[in-house]
Amino acid sequence: MANITVSEEKFSKVIADVENLVQDVTDMFDQDRIAKERIADIEADPSIGKTEKELDSYLKKRGVQIG
Repeated sequence: MANITVSEEKFSKVIADVENLVQDVTDMFDQDRIAKERIADIEADPSIGKTEKELDSYLKKRGVQIG
């Protein structure tokens, strides 16, 4: 296998990019967990989300991003 030489600056940039991607993936999966918890809350107390607007408002207040 051939050796590859990478400057410290470029390597640091790649590492920073990877860290950002890992954070994005973590946020994405955490978002799913948050949504599932909120849905469970709503199922336990259906009055929370009487209308779609009220449901969206409830979810937004609890950190769920509404598309």
